[in-house]
Amino acid sequence: MIPFDFEYYRPDTIQEAVDTFRQLDLEGKSPVYYGGGTELISMARVGSRSFGSVVDIKNIPECRILGFDRDVLQLGSALTLSDITESDLFPLLTKTAGRIADHTMQCKITFGGNLASTIIYRETALPLLLTDARLTVAGENVLADTEISQVFRDRLTLQKGSFLVKASIGRRFLSAPYFHAKKTKNEKIDYPLLTAAGVKTDGTIRAAFSGLASYPFRDSNVETLLNDSNLDFSQRADKIVQALSGIILNDSYGSAEYRKFVLKNTVVNILETMKDQGPCTA
Repeated sequence: MIPFDFEYYRPDTIQEAVDTFRQLDLEGKSPVYYGGGTELISMARVGSRSFGSVVDIKNIPECRILGFDRDVLQLGSALTLSDITESDLFPLLTKTAGRIADHTMQCKITFGGNLASTIIYRETALPLLLTDARLTVAGENVLADTEISQVFRDRLTLQKGSFLVKASIGRRFLSAPYFHAKKTKNEKIDYPLLTAAGVKTDGTIRAAFSGLASYPFRDSNVETLLNDSNLDFSQRADKIVQALSGIILNDSYGSAEYRKFVLKNTVVNILETMKDQGPCTA
């Protein structure tokens, strides 16, 4: 049970949502945007988050979009993880979303909610980082379409009153050879010691990671090492571990040394999996 009262609004359009948020903010009602609400509700119940009003974006058509516009796949921020996995339009994202929480929670957690989560993993960001996705963000008098690197820096960074509308991914990436691995301490459904995702495009492997550091990331130096044909697979893995050693987490889920061990094996697996894949037609 949430131990405080709040007002609830469910606008039908992007402009109505932005206007409602602005008015509620002017009235001092501490508004928040609301999608699946799993994290927001959990935090409110334990007293770590409070708000005076919520603006539910699930009724906005652009936030529920799921399909192609010419050669671009569009995924609305209010889609649930199960919406994404059941559509299977982006296989790497299907794999990634399908390993976040259990099926019951996947029916509640939204795509945008996972990207904006305060929990450090934010695993749905990995396929987007790898495919140079573009994010559409709504704010006051502005509907901006921008590269993911401009608004996702470790986490989704939006100005007050703005919200994520959708993500757009080029069709050419959807059939690219890919790799996904999630390593947990005990159970299949658990926070990751390491989630690694990779795609091969134009003969080059790209890789992104979650659980290894306190934020999900893609690193150009790691990719240079990953594609260095002058080194064997084990040497590349060793150099990548060394390059990332300064950011590797040491927590109750696993020590830094154990994560390094898992990382090395995972990098070798990525290379083994993709070694026979030729350059993508994309």
